[in-house]
Amino acid sequence: MNNWKIFSNGLFKENPIFVLLLGMCPTLGVTTSAINGLGMGLATTLVLLLSNVTISLTSNLIPDKIRIPGYIVIIATVVTILEICMAAYLPSLHASLGIFIPLIVVNCIVLGRAEAFASRNTPLLSLLDGLGMGLGFTLGLTLLGCTREILGSGKLFDVSLYDESHGILIFVLPPGAFIALGYLIAIINKIKKTL
Repeated sequence: MNNWKIFSNGLFKENPIFVLLLGMCPTLGVTTSAINGLGMGLATTLVLLLSNVTISLTSNLIPDKIRIPGYIVIIATVVTILEICMAAYLPSLHASLGIFIPLIVVNCIVLGRAEAFASRNTPLLSLLDGLGMGLGFTLGLTLLGCTREILGSGKLFDVSLYDESHGILIFVLPPGAFIALGYLIAIINKIKKTL
């Protein structure tokens, strides 16, 4: 498998949100705005990058009996460092994402890539896989956040596009996440069939 294919897998063929339907908790919970989706996606990408490389480097040192708990400790360490840095340098984003930052530890994408890919491949390939999956996740969250923000509040990245009173309230509420995600998946599947 070449490097481009490993990287692009997470963006298109195995996109965590639109194809694999993984990480639905933050997908539906934080995408009330485009900036939240982008911030959560980039945070998860950073965790994927660092944990994949670390797990790839240490996979031979971790005994099989404690493999999964060992991976979780590595991922939790990376997430804790990320959360402390976000609280210090990006306090408004940290407050906006709230509990979803520590929940990155148990995100199916992160643990799944650690087990399925990083533990069996070189650090470079694991880095590319983490980058591709992370950017695919970021793309999905940002697209969903943009859709919900435009339809729900008439804004995009907090820039007003039309009067907020004309927004469709349901799109800023939790049910709007399901509706917007369903339509985005349908549109993407339709586009993929025509290509």
